[in-house]
Amino acid sequence: MTGSVLYDAPGPRARRRHLIISVISTLLIAGLLYVLIAFLAAPRTTDNGAELPGMFDASRWDIFLDLATWRAIWRGTLATLQMSSVAAVIAISLGVLLSFLRTARAAWIRTPTTVVLELLRGMPVLLMMLFVLLVFSAGPYWSGVAALALYNGAIISEILRAGIVSLPKGQREAGLAIGLTPTSTRFRIEFPQAFRQMLPIIVAQLVVLQKDTALAYVIGYSELLRVGTNQLSNYFGNRYFFSLFFVVLAIYLVINFALTLLARRLARSGSGTPRPRIPGRGVFGGARLMAGGTRASVLPVSQGGRTPRSGSSTDH
Repeated sequence: MTGSVLYDAPGPRARRRHLIISVISTLLIAGLLYVLIAFLAAPRTTDNGAELPGMFDASRWDIFLDLATWRAIWRGTLATLQMSSVAAVIAISLGVLLSFLRTARAAWIRTPTTVVLELLRGMPVLLMMLFVLLVFSAGPYWSGVAALALYNGAIISEILRAGIVSLPKGQREAGLAIGLTPTSTRFRIEFPQAFRQMLPIIVAQLVVLQKDTALAYVIGYSELLRVGTNQLSNYFGNRYFFSLFFVVLAIYLVINFALTLLARRLARSGSGTPRPRIPGRGVFGGARLMAGGTRASVLPVSQGGRTPRSGSSTDH
């Protein structure tokens, strides 16, 4: 049986209906895209009566023939990646630490950590950037890094805590049974499994962190969005705002799409579970070779620890 057990395979009428709906949806999306492109390409008339060329006119894109434009965009991209990478490293480290404190058995450790996590998760990232900038005078760069690291570190800690809680209780009991301390069991047995299980979700959260770097625009940090839509548009003129916006959008999409592909690949690699090895089974399909070449079948052991009476233990 190759079909799914959750629903019946569609018949000829259902397949025909799905085909018609797919064709209509495709034509509708294509029509909406055509209307949008035609609207952007149409000339504009200002309040003063002056006619401006459409958004796709060559006069709005000639600045990209200048290498100085690309150098400025490259500096903004590097500034964005620098902020996101430093914040990601701090957020993962902070998330690991907070996950251990959040799952501690001592209430005097667990309760204050819970309060701090709820505070960090409930505060908007932009408000946190402004708070660090105004209170600590850390500068635009470190204010953005601190806010992104604190907020995403709190989120990652909850992700790791959920991974630890979802593990079977036998994992912890096995570690304690072999003589490990509760802390060593958490660090050497539970945490590695939870981290690998939640790694795709952590990478997806890093995509959110990457996008949130654009909020540093407000605090004056020269990241990609500020360089593209503010500095360059003020230098070359507002007529290039759409083309600069489009290029900045394309760069953000490429970076985030690369991180999304990484998350999907990690999800596929971590979704497979190893096949259980049946005790006593080797490459001979449940039979072992004795020293003299005799083929002995492996008999199952009952719950009482005795082998069944019927059947021979050897097969000549």
